[in-house]
Parts: sequence; structure tokens; C-alpha cells
Amino acid sequence: MSKVIEDAVEKIVEELLVDTNLELVAVDYVREKDWYLRVFIDKEGGIEIDDCQELSGRLEKILDEKDIIKGSYILEVSSPGLDRELKKPKDFQRENGKVVDVSLFAPLDGNKIIVGVLKDYDGDTVTIDEQEISMDNVAQVRLHIDF
Repeated sequence: MSKVIEDAVEKIVEELLVDTNLELVAVDYVREKDWYLRVFIDKEGGIEIDDCQELSGRLEKILDEKDIIKGSYILEVSSPGLDRELKKPKDFQRENGKVVDVSLFAPLDGNKIIVGVLKDYDGDTVTIDEQEISMDNVAQVRLHIDF
């Protein structure tokens, strides 16, 4: 059910973002204490609060009209953050050449976390520095943050 809602909202947001400089990064519909619909957007140079407020207002109106989500939920429109997770092929393409943290399901050469430069991604494998890693062993890929 969550995936159906996420897909429907993703289509609506993509239509709302046509002819803007904003990019849809992800849509998550999750239950914590309450249901949350989280829409993550970005643009070159980073987003501003006005970007989030404007999209939130437009999206809320359409969601109310189409009644896609039955019951109450909390709508959040925000930036994906500095340590954003890479999920889609376009995420890997956009962040190619940047340092990432790769969390693995099973250790590879004794490590469950690999930090290195994202060199390539083809859907089946991700190349970090010179090391090819099967996506079947990848739990998560995030942009690396240096403190």
C-alpha cells in the first residue's frame, strides 16, 4: 500500500516540478507514531524554505482533491540532507565522483562499511574507488560527510 501511494505522489510531484529548477529526490510514506508523507526535493545550490512551502501548498491541494491517501497523515517537504541516500540510477549518476559510505549486508574483505569515491554504477554493481561491489550485498549508499 505504501509503495502505491509513493508512486502516485511521485507522479504528481514530477508534474508540479515541470518547468522549475527543482528536482524530486524521493517520496516516502511511512508510519511512525503517525503516518508521514515525506517529499524530498533539491536544486543546484540547495533548496530554500520558500521552495518547500510553495511545493507543499500546491501538493496538499492536489492530494486533498484526488483523495489518494485515506485517513490522516503529516506532509513534510524538505531537502534530502547532506548525507542523502542514493537510491535511483539518477542519484548515482548525479553524485558520481563524490565520496560515499557504502553499508553492506555481509563483510567484504572484513569491512561492512566502505568509504570511497563513487566511480560507477550499472544497477547490478557499484564501483567504489577500484572495488566493484554487487548491489545484492549493498544495504545502503549515502553521501559521505567529513567533519
